[in-house]
Amino acid sequence: MKIKFLLVLFFSTIVSVPDLLAQQYSETDKYIESDVIPLGGKKGFSFQTKAGDFMLKPYVLLQTAGKFNWYDDEQLGLDDQDNVANSGFEIPYAILGFSGRAFNKLTFNLTLNAAKSGGALLQQAWMDVNLKEQIRFRVGKFKTPFSQAYLVTLGETLFPVLPTSLTTSLYMDRSLNSTPPTFATGFDLGVMMHGLIKNKWEYNIGVFNGTGIDVNLAQKTISDDLGIPSLLYAARIAYMPKGAIPSHQGSSDDLYNDKIMFALSAGYNVEANWQTTNDFRLGFEFTYLKNRLYLSAEAYYMNSALVKRQRVDASYDYFGGYVQAGYFVTNRLQPALRWDFLDRNSTKFDGFLNMPAVGLNYYIMGYNLKLQAMYQYLGRWGHATQDSRELDDLGLAQHGATVMMQFSF
Repeated sequence: MKIKFLLVLFFSTIVSVPDLLAQQYSETDKYIESDVIPLGGKKGFSFQTKAGDFMLKPYVLLQTAGKFNWYDDEQLGLDDQDNVANSGFEIPYAILGFSGRAFNKLTFNLTLNAAKSGGALLQQAWMDVNLKEQIRFRVGKFKTPFSQAYLVTLGETLFPVLPTSLTTSLYMDRSLNSTPPTFATGFDLGVMMHGLIKNKWEYNIGVFNGTGIDVNLAQKTISDDLGIPSLLYAARIAYMPKGAIPSHQGSSDDLYNDKIMFALSAGYNVEANWQTTNDFRLGFEFTYLKNRLYLSAEAYYMNSALVKRQRVDASYDYFGGYVQAGYFVTNRLQPALRWDFLDRNSTKFDGFLNMPAVGLNYYIMGYNLKLQAMYQYLGRWGHATQDSRELDDLGLAQHGATVMMQFSF
């Protein structure tokens, strides 16, 4: 009888946990989000104390993709090589994470990505000290405050592949291309002060290692040029006149909303890329969510200046950006368009890359499944010579197609 009583008590507790969570999980729990899948307001398998002062929620995100990439002959180097490369199947993300709340003052998140190795295996690990809605402090490994394309929830992006202008390496006419910069700063280790003011203004001010997601060690020095720690200093401010905007790029669960956002961001990576350059970034973001329509645009600029130890007084200016839109023609089907552009060879040389893309998202309701497909074409415009054209898109596919299936829980 005693064993039966304990079993009944145990299963009753498990069944009641999701209901308790649904009552306490609301839109005000924004900072408990995993940045991987949406958690706020969702029922699921969770643990929490009877008093509600401690809660732990596991989550999973699995993505499997098939890719096809076709390259120009000049990019392959050898005449006997195939134009088709980097094609086949891949797993971009195989994530297991835990997000939670403790003592009504702390939120935390730990995320492992089994599809990666080395330092990138640990995708996120942070804790947030919540003094009040307007003042919060986050420490650990998390997303740096630059580019809305990265700051949205990973499992709710409009396209299965991020804009090429953000992720591809930039070029200089020097041997420093062994450590090339990119516009995106992505995940990094650091500390950040952030908050939401009057449900309209959101700010982020942080200091990070500047070494990216692959490095979990403290390896930085003091800058020879500036006499300050060689770290990434970053800030972002967003204005949302109609209230805090959701972190998705269109969702089948959110077809009746009206939000708009304008944001500015800046970052200075001192002695970036293994102490070769000082990289200064500026970014502008615009996001509009109106019922079934999602529209966003970003523009970014970077000045990459060689440090004194390189014994060359030179700097490079780069521009990039994109415009994208998606619309739910049904509750499940969301076509999407994107135009991506990049001045990859800097303003010192003529020519830029333009990369139009078309996509289609299908939500399999009731099973947490999402099917995404896209095609992207790479065009070259305004280059002075054919050699310049070939160098500018080196390593990038002229035709690229991706089909991805995603499951989240």
